Amino acid sequence: MSKKRQRPDGTVCVRTYPVTFLHDVTERRCERGWHQLVYAVRGHLEVITADARRIVPADRAVWIPAGVAHTAIMRAPVSMRSLFVAAGELAAPRLRTIAVTPLLRELFLHVTRLGALDRAVPTHAHLADVTLDLIAAANDVALALPSPRDPRARRFADLVTADPGGDRRTTALARAAGASLRTLERCFLAETGLAIGQWRRRVRLFHALELLERGAPVTAVALDVGYANPSAFTVAFRRQFGVAPSRVAQRSAASHPLDARGAVG
Repeated sequence: MSKKRQRPDGTVCVRTYPVTFLHDVTERRCERGWHQLVYAVRGHLEVITADARRIVPADRAVWIPAGVAHTAIMRAPVSMRSLFVAAGELAAPRLRTIAVTPLLRELFLHVTRLGALDRAVPTHAHLADVTLDLIAAANDVALALPSPRDPRARRFADLVTADPGGDRRTTALARAAGASLRTLERCFLAETGLAIGQWRRRVRLFHALELLERGAPVTAVALDVGYANPSAFTVAFRRQFGVAPSRVAQRSAASHPLDARGAVG
């Protein structure tokens, strides 16, 4: 990513936004002069854009280029950190979900504690260079649920996401959306790259991740999202996320209690 020196806030190249919520929060944003990197230290975060829904577990972050409208859904309790990077610092037109390495995590938290990085301060300039280089070099991970564009397919998608663990047959949902199952299959394959059954299965697994991160036990989650037994659920979950659901549950249980004040800057 090439670097320039055009910044909307003078010599400040990075600013931060740390916050903790004990209630669910939805924020709609579109930053014109700043890229944004959103990261949930603990809890469940989703970032929704016109083309996809992206989930952000504790070892992932989403890079949102300047000018991209998006909605952040924070499921409480959640503690999140955002870095706002001046658009001239990185030529980064592509929205990405990236892996957060231990080093990047510590830099992320350190920069957040500083509040902002000013290139007029030599130590800040060095820290900005290291942080931005690590972000640019971070590995992409596939944690996105592509969204269809066809209005009928959108209605079907809304019905599925409104009740991820529901047992309504796919044909019944298609009728409720106003289209035949064959028509919706064509729409989903063309617009998301997934068959309708694969797409619905991914919705269930995304919902399962949210439940696990909020402290629900593995067996209960497996049943809630429509699996007959925990073993089948574990296989599907590991295939999707590369980690066993029990590991996510353990990580959630080990999280520290959040600040009771509700929102912390």
